[in-house]
Amino acid sequence: MIIGIDLGGMSAKAAVLKDGVISEKARVATSAADTPEQTARALAELCRQVAEKAGECFDAVEAIGIGSPGVIDSTEGVVVKWTNFFWENVPLAELVASETGKRVFVTNDANAAAFGEAKFGAGKKYRNSVLITLGTGVGSGIVIDGKLFEGFRSAGAELGHTVIYKDGELCTCGRKGCFERYASATALIALTRKAMLAEPNSKMWSIAHSVDEADGRTAFDGMRAGDESAKRVIAEYVAGLGEGVANVVNLLRPQAIILGGGISAEKEALLAPLREYVKPRIFVSEEYVPFEIVCAELGNDAGLYGAAQYAADRMK
Repeated sequence: MIIGIDLGGMSAKAAVLKDGVISEKARVATSAADTPEQTARALAELCRQVAEKAGECFDAVEAIGIGSPGVIDSTEGVVVKWTNFFWENVPLAELVASETGKRVFVTNDANAAAFGEAKFGAGKKYRNSVLITLGTGVGSGIVIDGKLFEGFRSAGAELGHTVIYKDGELCTCGRKGCFERYASATALIALTRKAMLAEPNSKMWSIAHSVDEADGRTAFDGMRAGDESAKRVIAEYVAGLGEGVANVVNLLRPQAIILGGGISAEKEALLAPLREYVKPRIFVSEEYVPFEIVCAELGNDAGLYGAAQYAADRMK
């Protein structure tokens, strides 16, 4: 029996993974005001609670896996840097292990989600897959031959900060033209609001009511309503997303690109034009090397599954 933890800035979730199935989940509040030691104690108590909730003896827990935000040295179980919590070189695995008496393993939260989808979700029938999460930024995780690829010192797989347009829009990382700047939900919302301001007769106004209320669904709803400006927004967004996806396919040639995040809820409204955009831009034909673009299946549980499985694999 393994416990997986998805650590976040406002809360941490934990789940018991037994025989490939999550049996129970529990949650605890987290805060940047807490010290790393206080957070570790809270996570330890969370693990005990979720084991009890699942009707399991805590002594039967073999290991604990944690998916954490930030730059992670997964070999040592250290959070090298987590800006939101002002953490630097926090030995999270060691801290939680001292509170629980269990072996503890830590990986990046995006990597954990990718591993969860690869093992239990949309990627379970593939040996090679890439998860691209479309949220405030663009998160990503790479699974090669059934194993999580983290790069040297766990610092790889940052696909959101590969450049798709030289001298393009300024990214929060300081570079220009990053994939994240064009494919995130933030980017889609910015495109939507710009189009609304330029087109006062757009149907998107009746959908969102104001520029401030426009979100990642607004342009898709407008497109379905036949609005031309909304169609242009989606076309521009798909082009940015498609450039990045095509690069990933040409570089790694996974069997599947898995899209997560809120925008993936649009499913075929997003996938159909994306496939059409990507197909002529890949170097080796699909006839020789087939690949798929699909939506994630596990939702907010992906990180829990992945963190637990990561620990299980590291135990081996």
